[in-house]
Amino acid sequence: MADYSDTGLGKDTVYSDQYDASLLCPIPRAKARGSDEASLPFIGVDLWTGFEISWLNTDGLPQLAIGEFVFPCTSKAIVESKSFKLYLNSFIQTEYTSMQEVNEILAADLSAVTNSRVDVVLYDIGEYNGFKPISEPEGVCIDKQRLAVDTYQPEPSFLSANSNSVVTETLFSHLLKTNCPVTDQPDWASLYINYNGPAIDRAGLLKYIVSFRQHQDFHEQCVEKIFTDILERCAPSELSIYARYMRRGGLDINPYRSTVHSIPPSYRQVRQ
Repeated sequence: MADYSDTGLGKDTVYSDQYDASLLCPIPRAKARGSDEASLPFIGVDLWTGFEISWLNTDGLPQLAIGEFVFPCTSKAIVESKSFKLYLNSFIQTEYTSMQEVNEILAADLSAVTNSRVDVVLYDIGEYNGFKPISEPEGVCIDKQRLAVDTYQPEPSFLSANSNSVVTETLFSHLLKTNCPVTDQPDWASLYINYNGPAIDRAGLLKYIVSFRQHQDFHEQCVEKIFTDILERCAPSELSIYARYMRRGGLDINPYRSTVHSIPPSYRQVRQ
């Protein structure tokens, strides 16, 4: 696991309620990957949702929004989540003329710190559910199997597929749990796997997902490991992996990696 002691994680926090872009802490993706984007076996994005975004209008009246932030998986850096929360909090007592002004500042700052274009959409509280209703994709939940499990660190050998049976299907599990690589706080997620290719053994897949239960790493790196392990062990011709992580501190992080699509389907999971 990479060393993240140079981030703000696990350290004393100084809160600011006045806008401060310097609070954002980038973490190079190459630090965890050990490779450049030219050799990546996937495309995709990290979709973040911010539920605690507020600022003042020019009359001093608080304004509220829910924000979606789309970071391409090829960005040079990710944003350390604690620093992102502190940055968003710094808007709280700062006056802006409109939601559009806030939107433009967010997009500019995040694009600059990640050295990539970051798309930002701010939603009025009243309209958000109309755009992002709670739903589940069609597919098969694999969680209700009778399994003996005793491995809680990632074990790719659990993965296998039947080359005599080629299918197109979506399998999902609500049992993915990983841990922050610095604070060891638990991170909970639902994992959605859409693929075309040899039928993946469902018992082995569930044991593999559960094997992340005591694993420490950032959301993005966990999903990329799951993607590359399934691609290598099961040899699908098409593969998309989407993890919908539960929010912590008003932010959720939802990495999506695919061989075919750059943007994930539009929905939010019931635990979100």
